[in-house]
Amino acid sequence: MENHHLDYRTSGAFRYIEIIMERNLTSGSVLGNVVLFSLPYLLSYFLQTLYGMADLFIIGQFEGVASTTAVSIGSQVMHMLTVMIVGLAMGSTVSIGQAVGGGDKRKAAKAIGNTVTLFMLLSIALTVILLILADSIVSVMSTPSEAVSGTVDYLTICFLGIPFITAYNIISSIFRGMGDSKSPMYFIAVACAANIILDFIFMGAMHMGPSGAALGTVLSQAISVCIALVFIRKHSSGLHLEKSDFYPDRVIMPDLLRIGVPIALQDGFIQVSFVIITIIANRRGLNDAAAVGIVEKIISFLFLVPSSMLSTVSALGAQNIGARKPERARMTLYYAVLIASIFGIVISLIMQAAADSVVALFTDASQPDGAAVVRLGGQYMRGYVWDTLFAGIHFSFSGYFCAIGKSLLSFLHNICAIILVRIPGAYIASMLFPDTLFPMGLATTLGSLASVIICFIAFMILKHRNTLKFKE
Repeated sequence: MENHHLDYRTSGAFRYIEIIMERNLTSGSVLGNVVLFSLPYLLSYFLQTLYGMADLFIIGQFEGVASTTAVSIGSQVMHMLTVMIVGLAMGSTVSIGQAVGGGDKRKAAKAIGNTVTLFMLLSIALTVILLILADSIVSVMSTPSEAVSGTVDYLTICFLGIPFITAYNIISSIFRGMGDSKSPMYFIAVACAANIILDFIFMGAMHMGPSGAALGTVLSQAISVCIALVFIRKHSSGLHLEKSDFYPDRVIMPDLLRIGVPIALQDGFIQVSFVIITIIANRRGLNDAAAVGIVEKIISFLFLVPSSMLSTVSALGAQNIGARKPERARMTLYYAVLIASIFGIVISLIMQAAADSVVALFTDASQPDGAAVVRLGGQYMRGYVWDTLFAGIHFSFSGYFCAIGKSLLSFLHNICAIILVRIPGAYIASMLFPDTLFPMGLATTLGSLASVIICFIAFMILKHRNTLKFKE
């Protein structure tokens, strides 16, 4: 493995940059590459999930329900935004991966330079627009009046920190495109540790409430970005970027957007669908709403494996497509589907017996309301948990479609599942079965099953017609 670094020359800020930890993933054991690449990615997702939950846990120790609600709503908005940024960055990961796999370092350099330019402009635009819309966003989220002020404060500070959130994600996308999934794991670990420490300082010692939670989040991201830049500078390499690489290229920039935009929109719509399902649950009553909210938090952990498979297949598949090894790209998909399926089946079977006990960790089951939440949450979990199986499969296909430059397929199958199955299914289940949440959980699972069917059909058509650009 070669080591590369980022080095600004005195003749110009962007004249010469050397990049990071390039790793060729187009040879050796396909299964070995999948495992070695996905494990750091899996841990990164775990740390990001822990990072996101730390604010809620810590503010609950020092503040009241209004502050907790403010952070909960604000973090949901920021999660949606971050997911869409990560989706857009997928275009960079794939473009860089294809160039690295094909041994075209000049193209890789242009892709990296254009990525920096695209996301720098995006972060500025998002910061301005979202700051203007902060009050409207809080209103659209139907924020309780007691939590409005705290939510606005939380979002305002987080919106000001968007450049740091964006910077972390473009750095991570570049590393992963180069075949390095470990370094982003270290960076998010630093951010997670810093966030927890700052949360205790701002919310515990200084009693800053939601503002403290937001400030801790933004500063920890800034620290992570600084650590990443120091790390890059200290590792020498040979992939050079020149000032011209940062100018929008009429070939590279459209490629970044062609792959990234459908994924960003897809992820955004998925988040919106879960918000709608939450609203449906809220209308059933407080206990149902609490049960769905708890299960969503648990599922976010269980989805770590499916999410890591998507990113692994996209990065490894892109390098193999660039190296004109489409069969290895397909083998990467097959192994990812196998791993995701085994995980999904095992977890789903375990949860059939353990659902109530897991939900009880998040509420007081000795109280009547708490007991109701445990019962309803267990019902919802037993239906919903099968989504880890089917989502793992269609996530893997989505990663493959991105790797071959057909991310629109990923967008289409998710939108079809959301509009035709997931949302109407959850609504109908809520109306027909008012005494149990099990059918609502199954509705989400059936949405992912629909995606799997569409993905399999699309994959077989692609394979049959040999529409890939590379001959076997």
